[in-house]
Amino acid sequence: MTSLRKVMTVGAWLNLYFFWEKKWFFIALIVGALMLQMPVPEGLTGEGMIVITMSVVSIILFITEPVPLPTVALLIIIGQVVLMGHDSTEVARSLMTDSVLFIMGSLMLAVAVVKQKLDKRIAWLIVRLTGTKTWRVCFGVALVSGLLASFIGEHTVAAMMLPVGITLITLTSDDPKKVRNLAAVLLFSIAYGASVAGIGTPSGGARNAIMIGYWKEFFYDPTNPETRKFLIGYLDWMIHAYPMFLVQLPIVTSILFWTFRPEYRDLSRAVVKLRATVEKEGPMKGTDWIAIVIFFLVLAAWITISGNLGMGTVAIAGAAAFLITGLVRWEDINSGVNWGVILLYAAAISLGLQMKDTGAAQWVAENFLAFLAPFGAEHGFGLWAAVSALTTGVTNTMSNGAAVAVLGPIVLKTAVIAGESPIILGYVTAVSSSFAYLTVVGTPACTIVYASGYLKATDFLAVGWKMVIASTVIMLLAAKVYWPLLGA
Repeated sequence: MTSLRKVMTVGAWLNLYFFWEKKWFFIALIVGALMLQMPVPEGLTGEGMIVITMSVVSIILFITEPVPLPTVALLIIIGQVVLMGHDSTEVARSLMTDSVLFIMGSLMLAVAVVKQKLDKRIAWLIVRLTGTKTWRVCFGVALVSGLLASFIGEHTVAAMMLPVGITLITLTSDDPKKVRNLAAVLLFSIAYGASVAGIGTPSGGARNAIMIGYWKEFFYDPTNPETRKFLIGYLDWMIHAYPMFLVQLPIVTSILFWTFRPEYRDLSRAVVKLRATVEKEGPMKGTDWIAIVIFFLVLAAWITISGNLGMGTVAIAGAAAFLITGLVRWEDINSGVNWGVILLYAAAISLGLQMKDTGAAQWVAENFLAFLAPFGAEHGFGLWAAVSALTTGVTNTMSNGAAVAVLGPIVLKTAVIAGESPIILGYVTAVSSSFAYLTVVGTPACTIVYASGYLKATDFLAVGWKMVIASTVIMLLAAKVYWPLLGA
């Protein structure tokens, strides 16, 4: 009897522990159930109320992560079928758009590029171009991280460049305490260089592809030539966003040196050891050059023919080329691509389209503008700043792709109601979603450099608020002066 009582006690504690661990999952479900029981607000349809409820539950789960994030995607799919009564085939069809195909192809390409193991050669190339002065090396690291992140995604670049930064740190000193500030500057140069560059091209981040998809879905009408401006291509995006990356680069280095003062002003000692390591590896092989050629062909196709074929088709073709030439195996792609992330973005985009179709996005947008009206921020510069602040806050608590997927429909409807340019407000949202400088979990790039063990969580706050202010000012200036010149 005593043994049975002990078993029951242990079982009760295990159940209690399970419910405590998953408390936010159950809280989210309770919030959702209560919202569905509320009277439908005036101006909102029943379906719109369901979509808003699903969005609120998803946001709670995105932020608290009581279950794996791909689980949220599965729940979104189930909710559209069970709660909204949509046909499952119709829901499945909404999951695979060109934006999702593009995200999938970009992740596959990233795995193929990382497989070539060019990290030490990249470090050596940076040093040869910049010299050995610490500030020049850090600027070079941020520049190369940014150039790569423009095309293959910041999380991939952070993974590629982290060994570069650690190599330079460890070759300078074996004692982490003696290079504490140097490590911070080098590692943040990687993370922030990749983050500010991620806005530069559609392939720089899922958020960009998601916004391009929303513009087309919301505003493009094949029968109306005037709506062709909402078909934003690869080169169009670069023209609007890439100059901001270039302007921010020296600012990143300045802010990092202002916040952390490196112990070493010259890295000659590390460079000598690095050169010896690279010389041992010998010259680049033929396969290395083939990989570089394929990558640049994909980039050229994105710029020139993706308008006809679709950016997703080009990305998939590039991944196929790496597989055909044997530069990467399917096993590598299968294990290296986070398929759950693709599913998550697909479901988030699908939910975003439901926000538009049910009128939920318009209802939220109208109430958002009503909230801003007393502050005089319901249009123009004030509205841009409010949308930027909202997006920055959200993106520091969840992935930037998810932030744009959730906020995109609301912001675009807000633009229409306020008589503002949907293109400008769309860019404001997508660009602001890269301002996740404040937390370790803000972006994968921040998480990756933090995992090196050289940084503390408080370091992100110490430097992040300065980055947020600088990036926001640059973006608002672009929205006020530069984008209107391009017809946005």
